[in-house]
Amino acid sequence: MSGMDAALQAHLESGLTTLCRCWAIRRQDGQTFGFTDHDLDLSFDGVLFKADSGLTALALQQSTGLSVDNTEAMGALSDASLREEDIAAGRFDGAEVSAWLVNWADVDMRHLQFRGTIGEIRRSGGAFQAELRGVSEQLNRPLGRVYQKPCSAVLGDRACGFDMDQPGYAIECDVQQVEGGQRFLWDGLPGFDPKWFQRGRLVVLSGAAAGLWGTIKSDGEDGQGRSILLWEPIRQAILAGDRVRLEAGCDKRLTTCRLKFDNALNFQGFPDIPGEDWVMAVPKQSGANTGGSRR
Repeated sequence: MSGMDAALQAHLESGLTTLCRCWAIRRQDGQTFGFTDHDLDLSFDGVLFKADSGLTALALQQSTGLSVDNTEAMGALSDASLREEDIAAGRFDGAEVSAWLVNWADVDMRHLQFRGTIGEIRRSGGAFQAELRGVSEQLNRPLGRVYQKPCSAVLGDRACGFDMDQPGYAIECDVQQVEGGQRFLWDGLPGFDPKWFQRGRLVVLSGAAAGLWGTIKSDGEDGQGRSILLWEPIRQAILAGDRVRLEAGCDKRLTTCRLKFDNALNFQGFPDIPGEDWVMAVPKQSGANTGGSRR
């Protein structure tokens, strides 16, 4: 195999091998899980690879050039390793996966066969099946600027450059009331105008749903107090007393960027390009033509 360690290559050529496979899953929240198809636990690179996970992988499809390397992993759901509620909550979405061919008698003899991310996950009957996407999958994403009036940056990212930790643009508070993990109610949020957090984010900081977040659909006052509604419910339980962070929202308009965030220099849209109505305009004798007569 290309790039394989010489000692492992010699072990394979000996005809008598002691091989197994190991997988490491690193979630975006930093938690790492290790699995192996060997009958004993193994450890290397600071990761413990558990033998009782029941995780297996289908045939690894690898190719040259820019085509995508893909495979699938299957395993049993358990409280000790992969829990169904964590998968349902999206905690494993986009997690990084690495797979090795390992000499279990000497784990220093190993070869990295696959590196990629978790794609679609299907669950049924106490088991799961996860699509694993190779690193070349990233080459399939369209990249580049889009000529449009709204800003194309995400508030707070490198292109936007706005510091969301500035006073007045985020608040951490305890949940007072929550309905279905989607509607949050407070007696009030002093210092923040209604709709200030609309199109922003609600990030859960403590409790069972810590690390999850949702996009805010609406923010306003009603008869019960200040109401924050998410586009989709948080997919793990949130209780009164859990701590959350509310971040200001942006509607991608230049006026908002200038007046609300004082960040017009980093605006990533093109507010002065003509709209479709101007492109489709034709000469006519009646009606207002702000550019003058086109007869």
